[in-house]
Amino acid sequence: MNNIIQVSGLSKSFGKLKALKDISFSAGRGSIIGLMGANGCGKSTLLRNMIGLYLPDAGTSQVFGEQSCELSPQTLSRIGYVHQEGRLLNWMSIRQLLRYVRSHYQNWDENLEEKFIEWFDLEPKAVVGKLSPGKRQQTAILAAICHNPELLILDEPASALDPLARSRFLDLLLELLQNDGEKTIIISSHILSDIEKVIDRAVIMDKGRILKDCDFDKLKENIFKAVVENGAGADLTNLLLSGKIAHHRSDGTKTSLVLQDISRAEAEKILSEEKIDAEIIPLPLEEIYKVIAGKAEYVL
Repeated sequence: MNNIIQVSGLSKSFGKLKALKDISFSAGRGSIIGLMGANGCGKSTLLRNMIGLYLPDAGTSQVFGEQSCELSPQTLSRIGYVHQEGRLLNWMSIRQLLRYVRSHYQNWDENLEEKFIEWFDLEPKAVVGKLSPGKRQQTAILAAICHNPELLILDEPASALDPLARSRFLDLLLELLQNDGEKTIIISSHILSDIEKVIDRAVIMDKGRILKDCDFDKLKENIFKAVVENGAGADLTNLLLSGKIAHHRSDGTKTSLVLQDISRAEAEKILSEEKIDAEIIPLPLEEIYKVIAGKAEYVL
């Protein structure tokens, strides 16, 4: 499968701050990729390099076969982008803004526009500059999707949305992918409990580097928690799974082990063969992130 994004050895600094350090990343068609990490880890910088808003100090970035710093109008028309700050033309009404954005694209979907104006409960005559942060962000999302982009890049798109609006937004992403299985969506977010519902690939960054890049189902399978009764069973479990334990704690009656780099099936087989009764507990993405970021001791 040909990659529509190809980033190789990308580095970017702002003065003495090294925002990206030798990043390599690629993406094919037909997936929702979650880009995760703490504030300041380089997520937004990477996304902005991909679409040519920033120029790299070293390395290359290509989208649809073109250098990101030289994207043609034709290629830009294949991309939708939502900035985390939702920069829009404040003096326009929502309808005027959408008409203005529409004038730059040939493939504007009026039915999709009307559908999501109603779904997001937007008032077309409302002035953009007077919108609440949530309605402003919904308007930015709408402006980015109605030309049916092949690549949709979302930088913290749900940060200002309330829980109901976030749920509708996630449903929107799934619908977009179901309607066009060739579409690629990259979503950067710190609300991990939301994006884990829709992503199929996880990319985790820290301090300008990619720590983990893998299939999300595989990630969930290989990072989990096992709980065993204290005593000989707990001691044997520690011994059998040595090297796979990211962290362990005991509450006096039970020992809880955070395991990584071993599948749940493998762990269950090892423990079963030794007749150790263990409860295997899947971890939500927020807890998995702590393990990858080297903070397994904070896993709940």
